[in-house]
Amino acid sequence: MNVQIFGTKKCFDTKKAERWFKERNIKYQFIDMKEKGMSKGEFNSVKQAVGGIDKLINSSAKDKQTLTLMNYLSDSDKEEKLLEHQDLIITPVVRSGKAATIGYQPDVWKGWE
Repeated sequence: MNVQIFGTKKCFDTKKAERWFKERNIKYQFIDMKEKGMSKGEFNSVKQAVGGIDKLINSSAKDKQTLTLMNYLSDSDKEEKLLEHQDLIITPVVRSGKAATIGYQPDVWKGWE
């Protein structure tokens, strides 16, 4: 299993996700979204796996101005804005192949083993 965890070092749920995979001796790659972020291909794969762009948006993100703007954009414009402002994406984003989750979801990850 090839697992990628996208998140931030300060995110509590990201740390819990890393611990969950470590405890089960499942190798994973951590990508810090503040440093690198997701590529457009990774983003599109995750968007498709979770059921659309609106499911990725963290409604309690700190950047309220950009969050408000997102409500008025078309889906393609939302996509561009979200790629620019990846701090608005719910973390952690965990990928394994074509499967992906947002947030801490160990019940789903168990099915990946």
